[in-house]
Amino acid sequence: MRQTTLCILVKENEADREILLAMKKRGFGQGKWNGTGGKIDLEKGDRNIFDTAVRETQEEIGIKVRKMDRVAVLNFRFPYQKKWDQDVHVFLVRDWEGKPAESEEMLPKWFKEKEIPFDKMWDDDKHWLPLVLEGKRLKADFIFKKGELIDKKNIKFI
Repeated sequence: MRQTTLCILVKENEADREILLAMKKRGFGQGKWNGTGGKIDLEKGDRNIFDTAVRETQEEIGIKVRKMDRVAVLNFRFPYQKKWDQDVHVFLVRDWEGKPAESEEMLPKWFKEKEIPFDKMWDDDKHWLPLVLEGKRLKADFIFKKGELIDKKNIKFI
C-alpha cells in the first residue's frame, strides 16, 4: 500500500487556535483545502515517512518543520481507482521555521478552528480532524466512491 503524509500546522493564540490549510491547485485533490503532504520519494532523499512529511511541507508551503507529532493513520480505499489507495500518516506541527507561502501546488491560509471549511475539504475530514485537534490519536478506514465518502469504518483510538 502506498504510504503518504499529511501535515497540519497548528498555531495557539490567546483567543483561539488556528490551523493552516492549503488549497490544492493541481493534481490529486485539486480544489480542496487540505494539509501539506505527499508520497515517499527515494530520489528526493526520503528514507521514511517522517522525511517525506518534512520535505513535502517545505516544497508546498516553504516552511521547515522543526517538530511534529504523528496523531493518526488513515487508510483510504478507492475501489473505482485502486492506484489512489493509500495509508496516510497525519502529523500536527506546532514548531517550524519560516512563513507559509504560496507555491505552484498549494495556497496556504490560516483558519480559526471554529471556521474550518469542511464543505470544501475531503468528506472524511469532518470525521477525524476534530478528534485529532481535541488531542486524540486514531486509526481509521475510509472508502470512497467517485470522490464521495461511502463508508467510514473502525475509527479506533490509539
